[in-house]
Amino acid sequence: MLNIVDRAQEEKIIPILRLGFRPLFLLASIYAVVSIALWSWMFTRGQSGLPLQVPAMWWHAHEMLFGVAMAVVAGFLLTAVQTWTGVKGTSGLRLAAIVGLWIVPRILFWTSAPLSVIALVDAAFLFVVGLEVGYRVIAAKRWRNLFFIPMLLVAMFANLASYATVKGLPPFSASVLWQAMLWWFMLLISIMGGRVIPFFTAKRFGFDAANPLLWLEVGANLPLLLLAVLSFYPLIDTWIIAGLMGIGGAVQLIRLYRWKGTKSASEPLVWSLHLFYLALPAGLLLKAIFISHAWISHTLIHLLAMGVLSGVVLAMISRVTLGHTGRAIYHQPSFAFAFIALVLATIVRVLGPIMWPSYLQWWVGIAAVGWTIAFGAFVLRFGPMLFKARADGHPG
Repeated sequence: MLNIVDRAQEEKIIPILRLGFRPLFLLASIYAVVSIALWSWMFTRGQSGLPLQVPAMWWHAHEMLFGVAMAVVAGFLLTAVQTWTGVKGTSGLRLAAIVGLWIVPRILFWTSAPLSVIALVDAAFLFVVGLEVGYRVIAAKRWRNLFFIPMLLVAMFANLASYATVKGLPPFSASVLWQAMLWWFMLLISIMGGRVIPFFTAKRFGFDAANPLLWLEVGANLPLLLLAVLSFYPLIDTWIIAGLMGIGGAVQLIRLYRWKGTKSASEPLVWSLHLFYLALPAGLLLKAIFISHAWISHTLIHLLAMGVLSGVVLAMISRVTLGHTGRAIYHQPSFAFAFIALVLATIVRVLGPIMWPSYLQWWVGIAAVGWTIAFGAFVLRFGPMLFKARADGHPG
C-alpha cells in the first residue's frame, strides 16, 4: 500500500472517498434499512399515495439485488483490486462520480423521470465499476480475477432487462430475472467464499487451510451457473432442477465442512461467515426436496436472499471495514448481536410463512425489525470509522 499511494496526495482526499468500500458500504447499509422500512410499509398498506413509479414488488426485489447487494459488490471489488494488482484504487472525485451513478437511480425511482433514463444511469454504474476493475486486472496481468468482468457485464445487461420487464418487453417475467440474479449472487458468493472463508478461518485459529479440490469447486459452482441459465427455461423438467440443487447442495456441504467452521465458535467475525454460508447448501437441499410445493419453494428464496446474500454481506463488510480502516480485526467490541438479529430475522421470514401463512404480514414485519437492527447497527458502529482516516496512519 505504501508503495502504490502518494501519501501527500492521499491526505488531500477526504477519508470517505479514499477507497471504494468506504462510501459504498456505508450507503448500502443505510439503504438496506431505509428500503426495508419502505417495503414493509408498502407490503402492509399498499403503494397508493406514494410517488414510486414502478410496482412495489418489482422495486423491492430490484433494490435488494441491484441497489443494496450490488453496491457492496462494487465497493468490495473497487477496494480488493488494489490489493490484487498493486495498482492504486479508485478514489477522490472519480470515486465520487461512481457513487453518484449509484445514488441517482435510487432517487429517480421516486420522481417522474423516464424509466429509460433511470435504467441507463443504473447500468452505467456497473459498466464504470467494470472498467475500473478491469483495466487494473489487465494492466497487472492478474488473470485469475478477470472473471469478475464478464460477471459484471452479465449483471449490467440483466439490470437493463429488469427495467424492460416493467413494460412487458422481454419474453420472460421479472420474477424469472430475479431468480436468475439470485443464482448469480450465489455463484459469486460461492467463488469468493471458497477463497476467503477457509483462509480467514485458518489464519485466525492457526491451522493450515484445506487445499481446494477441483471436483468440489466444479460440483459446487457449476450447478449454480446452470440454475441461473435454466431460470429462463420454465419448461425444463423439475427433476433436472431438483437434481442440480441436490448435487450443488451436497457438494457445498462437503466443501463447507472442509473449511473447519466448528473451530470458529469463539470468534463472531468468523463463525458468522460459516453460519450464513451454511444457508446456501441448506437452501439448495430444501428447495430440491420441496420443489413440487410452490409456496414452500417460493418462501425458501428468502433463505438464500437473507440467510446467504445479506448474511455474508453483513459479515464481510464488518470485517473488511475493520481491516481496511487499520483496526485490529479481532480486538473490537463484539458485533455478534447484529449477526444473531439477522439469523433470527431469516428464520422468522422463512419458517413463519411456511407454517402459518395467514400471518404473512406479521412475519414480514418481524423480519424487517431484525434486519433493521442488524444493518442499523453496522451504520452506527462502523459508519464513523468510514469517515475517518485509517487508525494506523496508513493511506487507504
